[in-house]
Amino acid sequence: MSPIFTSVLVLGITGLVLGLVLFSVARKFHVEENPKVKQIEELLPGANCGGCGYPGCAGFAQACADSSSMEGLKCTACKDEVMRRIAEITGHEIAESASRVAVVRCSGSCANRPSVNRYDGPRSCAVAALQNGGETGCSYGCLGSGDCVKACSFNAIRMNPETGLPEVDQEKCGGCGACARECPKNIIEIRNRNKADRRIYVSCMNRDRGPVAKAACSVACIGCGKCVSACAFDAITLEDNLAYINPDKCRLCRKCESECPQHSIIAVNFPPRRDESSSPIEQNS
Repeated sequence: MSPIFTSVLVLGITGLVLGLVLFSVARKFHVEENPKVKQIEELLPGANCGGCGYPGCAGFAQACADSSSMEGLKCTACKDEVMRRIAEITGHEIAESASRVAVVRCSGSCANRPSVNRYDGPRSCAVAALQNGGETGCSYGCLGSGDCVKACSFNAIRMNPETGLPEVDQEKCGGCGACARECPKNIIEIRNRNKADRRIYVSCMNRDRGPVAKAACSVACIGCGKCVSACAFDAITLEDNLAYINPDKCRLCRKCESECPQHSIIAVNFPPRRDESSSPIEQNS
């Protein structure tokens, strides 16, 4: 018997034995997949945004199929109808939860926040934040490179070429939080929508003292506290020279907006006031 034939025979027998071993192990440890998982996954958008708190759509589908209820399970990118269909597959009642939307808390447009230096590095907010903090005198505001845009799987956010700021398409946004997690300056906040989809928030993250903040951005919050005094519902706090409106306490009365001397408070989706035509920095996204 030739050496070549012997080698081929030995390798063939070895491969056959190993194949049988692998087959036996696979049969022994085989786990039947719940058919509900595939049905649920087919209904999901497949964006793997992580807004549900699970590692991708497959992880969320598995959690839904294995759970004894739908409590705490919500795909932020899915409409209510899709969640109802998922609940039908699992045989559980759907848990009602408020839909969410991303809010950009920076009004430092090119006009309001002029450049003081030039950044020549990679067009990345994450990189710019590690270096000189951007091109303006405000080290708290938007860096303008669009990392949030790249992070969004639903084309719900874009950079406005005129203002240099990100804008959220509230019709497309499901509040998954991918843009907020990607922003190194934490200027994007995820908030629950109310029935009228109205929002009031301080569009500033600058924590410098008033004169310094105002010098860096003409519409920066200066920590004057007038909004705090105007609020009858204790919805506004002032900490580190920056006001914050608690959306859970806010009654949307807009008194704070009128009191703010810096026009730092933004009201979205409200009808225009009788005594005003339009705000100079009004935002509708």
